[in-house]
Amino acid sequence: MRRYGKHTDEDDVRVRPNRKGNRPRTNIRPKHEDASEGFVLTVDRGRLHVLIDDRTIVAMKARELGRKSAVVGDRVAVVGDLSGDKDTLARIVRVEERSSVLRRTADDDDPYERVVVANADQLAIVTALADPEPRPRLIDRCLVAAFDAGLEPLLVLTKSDLASAEKLMESYGALGIDYVVTSREELAAGEAAQRVREKLEGRITAFVGHSGVGKTTLVNALVERQRATGHVNAVTGRGRHTTTSALALPLPDGTGWVIDTPGVRSFGLNHVDPSRVIHAFPDLEPGTEGCPRACSHDEQDCALDQWVADGHADPQRLYSLRRLLATRERREGD
Repeated sequence: MRRYGKHTDEDDVRVRPNRKGNRPRTNIRPKHEDASEGFVLTVDRGRLHVLIDDRTIVAMKARELGRKSAVVGDRVAVVGDLSGDKDTLARIVRVEERSSVLRRTADDDDPYERVVVANADQLAIVTALADPEPRPRLIDRCLVAAFDAGLEPLLVLTKSDLASAEKLMESYGALGIDYVVTSREELAAGEAAQRVREKLEGRITAFVGHSGVGKTTLVNALVERQRATGHVNAVTGRGRHTTTSALALPLPDGTGWVIDTPGVRSFGLNHVDPSRVIHAFPDLEPGTEGCPRACSHDEQDCALDQWVADGHADPQRLYSLRRLLATRERREGD
């Protein structure tokens, strides 16, 4: 190793070259103004399948995005190889502002939010009327998540040939939620898919539901595509997870999108701010002006009781609101 004395000649000192060039470091990032706009269809092990015009390309998140991730339904800016050819890989350099975000947590004590889909405007909650039995608490939780995210809920009740929908809908009539009832025979004949498809036109609809309720079977009928389907365990009454990742699929007429999501057995609401749920009840919201600060809307001094007593809203609406808000304190199986 060469050593230099106290007095060295500048010309004799070796300087390690900068392999990255002589440009000074900067925090200014490129704007990628020439990037193409894409729509995220699915995410698979860190690779994102993105629709650009009429072709699907595979992309990865650029390092400059940091911890920000893209999910199904996101509109993104993409650069690089956009040919869609095999073994090509593009880069997602920007995630555009989202119009809505549907989130869930593993349970009510989990602080980590999981984004289910972005930019949807409708949430289709699929539940079987039998085999497996309906789970009203899970439906309530999905409704709370929809109201919190600003999505319009749609109840899709399957297997009506095994049980009537009348009893279940008694609990949700006061909410004024749109719903559609289907049977297995109608689904096989294509009649059910057509009725449901009418509710989806011009919208981006995320489908959620407990495993085994027939969600993916319905999605297959809606988009005329086959994803793996499962069955209900005769002993436990539970379905088997067959959809392992969310996938956005276009309706055949091109007027809307269906996002099939993995079956859920729980829907945590740790991320939900109860004060936002009241926005889904326009007949009750004005009555909260007299509520005490941070009112839970289910306490002795809540102004909504007087609001209803004065005839401004149906008592069943207040009952429904309080039932939904209380669902965070109840487990789905209760």
